[in-house]
Amino acid sequence: MSAFPVATQMDTMRHHPCFNGEAHDRIGRVHLPIAPKCNIQCNFCERKVCASITMQHPGWTTKILSVIEAVELVRSIMCSRAAEDFVVGIAGPGDPLANEETFEALELLHHQYPELLKCISTNGLILEDRLPQVLKVGIRALTVTINAPGSSIGKHIYSWAKYQGTIYRGEEAAALLITKQFSGIRKALDAGLSVKINTVLIPGINDQHMVKLALRLREAGVKLMNIMPLIPSGKMKNYQAPTCDELRKTRQDCEELVPQFYRCEQCRADVVYLP
Repeated sequence: MSAFPVATQMDTMRHHPCFNGEAHDRIGRVHLPIAPKCNIQCNFCERKVCASITMQHPGWTTKILSVIEAVELVRSIMCSRAAEDFVVGIAGPGDPLANEETFEALELLHHQYPELLKCISTNGLILEDRLPQVLKVGIRALTVTINAPGSSIGKHIYSWAKYQGTIYRGEEAAALLITKQFSGIRKALDAGLSVKINTVLIPGINDQHMVKLALRLREAGVKLMNIMPLIPSGKMKNYQAPTCDELRKTRQDCEELVPQFYRCEQCRADVVYLP
């Protein structure tokens, strides 16, 4: 049974700048960097907290905000803007679902501004486990990053995953993560949440398996996919990013199965864009 009516789901998709290209330049986005901890290690990931950061890079932020600081930031923006003018998201620099601060901040914001569109970006490992809390704090949109259709590919992308106190490594970690990701997105879709899948295109690793992933996503009920180019960093700092032609071809191939989002800017965990 859906937690949100169909009209609300459609409204979310239409007004979210990371779900609708037409809303991308019209609707603002505010990321609250309050989630430093992560429960997996992606080989391309490089989390950074540095006051001198100037460029966009997922997992980067100038500072970690406290719950109170995050709520005050939104409150200050609400003094001059309407709730429908921007969305509030939590995208790190770790995994939002692995940080209690995510739920503390969003619960406060949901109580004060129930009409404000709230979202999170997650790796999906504990999405199914935390779905009741996700719904309770008024999250209506989810972005889940899934980079492989199976563990034989995922073992090259993930170093480890920590689940219920146990650390899994290699292919075992990838198998656990991917199983939990697909279980979580199915449950989230059943609950009425709007779900977008982010996928990092890594030449030589998952590029030849993207159509298979898109097919799995379509079978799970996903309606939107966002394929992003690898930013060489972390353990993959010496890898090559895909060319524009490679990225375009992969998106075209996958679009036959799942609609594609083309406007992603791979934002930082603390981005504030208010057009």
